[in-house]
Amino acid sequence: MPLDRRKFLGRSAATGAGMALAGSAVAPAAAAGPGRADSASAEKRYSFTVMGTTDLHGNAVNWDYFTDREFDDKNHNDVGLAKISTLVDQVRRDRGRGNTLLIDAGDTIQGTQLAYYYARVDPITAERGPVHPMAKAMNAIGYDAAALGNHEFNYGIELLRKFQEQCHFPLVAANALHAKSQRPAFQPFVIKRLRTLHGRDVRVAVLGLTNPGIAVWDKANVQGKMTFPGLEEQAAVWVPKLRSMGADVVIVSAHSGTSGTSSYGDQLPYVENAAVNVAEQVPGIDAILVGHAHVEIPERRVLNKESGREVVLSEPLMWGERLTVFDFDLVWSKGRWTVERAASSLLNSNTAEEDPRITGLLAEQHRKVVAYVNQVIGTCTDAMSTEEGPYKDVPIIDLINHVQTETVRAALAGGEYAELPVLSQASCFSRTAKIPAGDVTLKDAAGLYPFENTLEARLLTGAQLREYLEFSAKYYVRTAPGAPVDPAKLTNADNTPDYNYDAVSGLKYDVDIAQPTGSRIKNLTFDGQPLDDKAQFVFAVNNYRASGGGNFPHVAKAKQLWANSEEIRNTIITWVKEKKTIDPGQFASADWQLTRDGKPVF
Repeated sequence: MPLDRRKFLGRSAATGAGMALAGSAVAPAAAAGPGRADSASAEKRYSFTVMGTTDLHGNAVNWDYFTDREFDDKNHNDVGLAKISTLVDQVRRDRGRGNTLLIDAGDTIQGTQLAYYYARVDPITAERGPVHPMAKAMNAIGYDAAALGNHEFNYGIELLRKFQEQCHFPLVAANALHAKSQRPAFQPFVIKRLRTLHGRDVRVAVLGLTNPGIAVWDKANVQGKMTFPGLEEQAAVWVPKLRSMGADVVIVSAHSGTSGTSSYGDQLPYVENAAVNVAEQVPGIDAILVGHAHVEIPERRVLNKESGREVVLSEPLMWGERLTVFDFDLVWSKGRWTVERAASSLLNSNTAEEDPRITGLLAEQHRKVVAYVNQVIGTCTDAMSTEEGPYKDVPIIDLINHVQTETVRAALAGGEYAELPVLSQASCFSRTAKIPAGDVTLKDAAGLYPFENTLEARLLTGAQLREYLEFSAKYYVRTAPGAPVDPAKLTNADNTPDYNYDAVSGLKYDVDIAQPTGSRIKNLTFDGQPLDDKAQFVFAVNNYRASGGGNFPHVAKAKQLWANSEEIRNTIITWVKEKKTIDPGQFASADWQLTRDGKPVF
């Protein structure tokens, strides 16, 4: 497949040199054989390419384990490392492999049933356990470095360390620190040498930065073990060091978006989406591979406020749907290599065939997971879907709340809080999840809950729940009475994601979308009576929300009554296996509705 390429003036071969943990000596970089240069040029010049992926989320092949067929979406995107491998090979052939590097910006080992299987069902941490399919594929493709994402910590540090051990490239994160020593818990950076025919090699430093929100979202896994300071602060520490160590080019691989906002409010003094801040505030950076936000940024140029130089940013969407291509032109001047030009673009995976080398390598692991997710675990009397879940109370979301309520009530039975009413929150994580009438497979139930959240019970008052619901209701776009209603444009106000709108079961209420944010919850009742602000309730809530994810009020500071280590997904699967039959008539309840001036919207 033809690629849009510029003509390069130089060619080289690449080899890598990394760094041990901070405080250790830097290993000398071994140079490869000589490359080719343009002898007709009066100036010494060299050009090279850095490719990047991010937020792969366990997508090794172009397969949707929830639908049991090749991945497809409304934009006809394709996913997976097998597709990325083909694109990478094309770029390497075009540029010359020795003139290229390949990096990733994190969130690699969570997100698909393939990733889950090798974390929980046939874990890589077991004695003589398997090699993680993502490590296997990335090793075969030839990655040079990968930053850590927040989801790397979902399965605990032990599994992450095993994955690290299985990778033939460093996992880099300068702002993941040991809690006691405050020294890097992972390799902060790697320096790669690219050989030219013009004398000194080009030294390319890749600095890894992960997300401070890990301290909130995976508190149970990292508290007391690791800390995660801000990206700007740690970049300001490490970039000058890299330059002093002789880096000609500095690239940051940052698991952090570009918006400058944080979903966790003021719970941390560090910005969640800080990539632009880093570019603006820290001089000496040439390019940033952006991750975390799942957006497509072919190229964005940010002016550094101190140096006045532009920094090039690119984010290759997610799941292996895109490949970032950074191109650098360097010139030899005053005894050093200087970046004369930097640019970025994206390649689309749906233009490439899967690399049979990668699909063949993973064929047996893929087959095992397909068999696992297709096992029948029960039946359902009526079909259910999340399609209308973002704006209607639908039975399939009621199922999540019903299972959570039963689980918490059973856990608290016979204890101090056994007599308190149990309420529950759930979100519409996927608008395409379905449970069919008839046989229900594991993938049907798992599709309701794609995240690795666990279940907790917190103690809240009626007044706190009222404020919680008001906060959740900001998800809706304010719509005047009588104005046309388009469900596709009704939700996600202020870019609020679907997973940050909570439907709460056990209460009845209206959400008046004609009202401003903060004044939308109407007719709030419990057990047929107006909600008593002083009444106490047990609140079944996922650990992401309980730890402060989404910055919902009160819940993070509320008293914890109980916590489970099992993923909610598995709790639902176990419930279905035990009940054998899902009957929506036993749990479906219209607890909330959207209104305008008291009149139902739907």
